[in-house]
Amino acid sequence: MFLHPSREEIGARLQAERKRIGLNQDEFAQRVGVAKRTIAGYEGGGGDIGASVLAVAAELGVDVLYVITGRRQPAELESLSQEELDVLRYIKSMEEEDRIAYLRVGRGISESTESRRTSK
Repeated sequence: MFLHPSREEIGARLQAERKRIGLNQDEFAQRVGVAKRTIAGYEGGGGDIGASVLAVAAELGVDVLYVITGRRQPAELESLSQEELDVLRYIKSMEEEDRIAYLRVGRGISESTESRRTSK
């Protein structure tokens, strides 16, 4: 059963994430495109955070899954670039036969690259 988190819980987690990425309320507000008082309101549990604010916050490094649910994004996914995440999404959308071929090619390129690195 999923319990709906309170605005206060979400606000506290947003504040923790803002601090984790090293921004004060002014800087964070400016980067996500809202007023400082709006951020203060969110962090105090005074309002629902809009999807557009959360999307920009994610681009800044905020773990939005954590803010909303209290569960952390798996660490290995946090460290991936957008390009790497795109590659994973492409692979997941492929049919199995194509995915196997893609992985063979990728493995071959990776092994070749590693071989060149170790021979230098």
